[in-house]
Amino acid sequence: MEENKLGLVFRGAAEEELDNVGNLIFTSMRQRDRSANLPEIPTVLPLIELRNNVFFPNTFIPVLIGRRRTRLLVDDLPGENSLLAVVAQRNSSDENPTKEGLYRVGTLASVVKVMHDDDKGRITLVLEGISRIRIEDFVSEKPYFKIHWSELPDKPDLPDNNDAVAFRQVLLEKVERFMGLTHTLEMRVLQEMDRTNLSIFFRYLVMNMGIETREKQLLLECDSEQVRMERLMHIVNREIQVLELREEIQERTRQNLDKQQREFILQQQMRTIQDELGEDDEDNDAEKFTALGKKLKLTESVRESFDREVNRLRKMNPMSPDYQTQSSYLQLFVELPWGVYTKDNYNLERARKILDKDHYGLEQVKERILEFLAVLKLRKDLKSPIICLYGPPGVGKTSLGKSIAAALGRKYIRMSLGGMHDESEIRGHRRTYVGAMPGRIIQNLRKAKSSNPVFILDEVDKLSASNVGDPAAALLEVLDPAQNSTFADNYLEVEYDLSHVLFITTANDVSAIPAPLRDRMEMIEVTGYLVEEKVAIAEHHLIPDQIKEHGLKKGQFQLDPDLVLRVVQDYTRESGVRHLNQLIGKLVRQQAKRVAMNEKFNKHLTLADIRERLGAPRFTNEEVGSIATPGVAVGMAWTQVGGEILYVETSISEGKGSLTITGNLGDVMKESATIALQWVQANAKELGIDPSRFEKSHIHIHVPEGAIPKDGPSAGITMVTSLVSAFTGKAPQAGLSMTGEITLRGKVLAVGGIKEKILAAKRANINRIVLPTDNKRDIDEIKPEYVKGLTFSYVKTIDEVIAIAFGDAKIPKESPLEGLEGLPMTLGATPYPTNRPVI
Repeated sequence: MEENKLGLVFRGAAEEELDNVGNLIFTSMRQRDRSANLPEIPTVLPLIELRNNVFFPNTFIPVLIGRRRTRLLVDDLPGENSLLAVVAQRNSSDENPTKEGLYRVGTLASVVKVMHDDDKGRITLVLEGISRIRIEDFVSEKPYFKIHWSELPDKPDLPDNNDAVAFRQVLLEKVERFMGLTHTLEMRVLQEMDRTNLSIFFRYLVMNMGIETREKQLLLECDSEQVRMERLMHIVNREIQVLELREEIQERTRQNLDKQQREFILQQQMRTIQDELGEDDEDNDAEKFTALGKKLKLTESVRESFDREVNRLRKMNPMSPDYQTQSSYLQLFVELPWGVYTKDNYNLERARKILDKDHYGLEQVKERILEFLAVLKLRKDLKSPIICLYGPPGVGKTSLGKSIAAALGRKYIRMSLGGMHDESEIRGHRRTYVGAMPGRIIQNLRKAKSSNPVFILDEVDKLSASNVGDPAAALLEVLDPAQNSTFADNYLEVEYDLSHVLFITTANDVSAIPAPLRDRMEMIEVTGYLVEEKVAIAEHHLIPDQIKEHGLKKGQFQLDPDLVLRVVQDYTRESGVRHLNQLIGKLVRQQAKRVAMNEKFNKHLTLADIRERLGAPRFTNEEVGSIATPGVAVGMAWTQVGGEILYVETSISEGKGSLTITGNLGDVMKESATIALQWVQANAKELGIDPSRFEKSHIHIHVPEGAIPKDGPSAGITMVTSLVSAFTGKAPQAGLSMTGEITLRGKVLAVGGIKEKILAAKRANINRIVLPTDNKRDIDEIKPEYVKGLTFSYVKTIDEVIAIAFGDAKIPKESPLEGLEGLPMTLGATPYPTNRPVI
């Protein structure tokens, strides 16, 4: 500490010395006539500068010596009763003031006592003020100040008339009032002092008042005692008003304090204590957010909004519920990755290797990702496309997004839209609502800490509207490259740029996606896997992953490709490999149990091991190649879990030309049956059918597995073939299946799901397939090894279908089915696959 930190009367000594210093001062005050003991006053005096206080004549003050030059001065003192000058410095923050930093009027002082504390290395001087002096000039500045001085005597102009006595009495009352309002140690001590000499009493009062040093210096420099008291009256009145106002405010606040306000005061005190202890200071939330906001890459308009919200927080009561809401909002604001982008990896070969390693096949999707990466490499500011991967479950649509993120070197986010029915899940809630939250788009970007992640919107076809909005409509802005650069979340209330986010949506049923939303996306079909592809996927991906996941060593489980094929054909009916992966996991778990229990096991699994662990085959693969039954035609259907074989049966009985259609068919499929019958009737003579038979017969068309809904136009040529076969009694060629839509003019139109339908045909040992000519492009996109052994016939008209289905043999005039009317046409002992959700 420095000597001028101790300007108040009893603030000079440590607490344990306070009583000793006080007793010394009061003893010296009672022995006021010390002039006989004073040495002769020299013309040159050493000088001590005080900080934050002014020293008056006829008073005592303890001064703690701290400055080095002042310690040197004390060392040079001849002893007690030594004389020196005490002057206040102008700037209290100046550690070593120059002569220009000192006032020119001070006090001649005598050293009453020098107190040394060797344990703490402190020196305390007790000084007695003798008279006012003026600095004439400085003799030296080093090692401490020495001055030439002159005395400034006071004018004893205190009158004894009634007015003067009344004035002093009023001043004394004011001072008593002031001391009563000031609850400090110094004022309590002053209340015990003798009031006989008011001039000395008022000087002690001024030295202990918490007013500016400049005001105290003006009182010291005043020559007239009367004028000094008048100025003191003004100061005391002002301080009383301030203290009374403070007391009034405190009293009013005390009366209005409720539980929340009391907690706030306690929190403030606790934070002050934490600040003193060097702990985290949570009181400065606004400043913290301001500092964090300066690091954000914000646009001008967004920064204005941010600053406005910070100022709103600064004005709030921290114990108010709105304070926490506002603080949470700003916390979200500063944690969002404004302008933060991960660096894309433009190595196309590396990207291709990652995609090929993680996914087998899917060449069209991989090629599109590589195209995007190539263009992005050439043009850095390319806006990300919106890609929709659609196809049956389990073909790797969702996991493909993760591989794309790894190939690009971007962060990966997945958000499931299945069952979402609230628009606020996308856009967020208004902050006016209790429990408001930002939308899941903004929440996920906050977690990713990047503004250009790969963002998977899973199951976009499973959205549903409700009374709280339509999420699909909210996605229109998110998935539009022309709009998403200014995406507005209801909670955030400012624009956020989503144009650098690579959005990839997935869907099973494209028809369930609203047309405006579908129009904004680039549709890429992810078709089901062929049997050969499933075997390869299991060999390169599924089996190694399951072995690693279950803690087996590589040599402890081996499954040959031919056995994987048996698992695929006998235990699964799916387009993807999800169920296949579960079955392989079951086989590996059984092996892991045997290893853990030290049981005997085969490292190379056999067909018997598969039957033991998976049970009897769930599905029987039809051998339709040798089947040829009149009235029955073999078609192909697409389902969400892959392709299936579809049988169409036609029975003719005696009737009045009516038509019955059964098999849980949809409207489109019923229309196909009606069109097929109408075409057969219109071309009966060319087909060798007696036209009058239609009026005398009841026609029944049935598609087996009536518990499963079926719909679609692709069974048109199959129904025509079944009708012609029933009326002519000639069976279609064996090993033949077909698919295609028909018109009343006899045209054959293209259909979808060709790859899945071919998969079903190969599984049923069919070797010849009839397709619409326009579907030839679909076959060209399939790898040649996957269509090996299949013969494709492409047709444009129904006539070509009839020619292929029945060969060159003549159709008999009379049907051998006559006399069998009423008997249903069946496939005899031909087994039908079960549990096929054909649509």
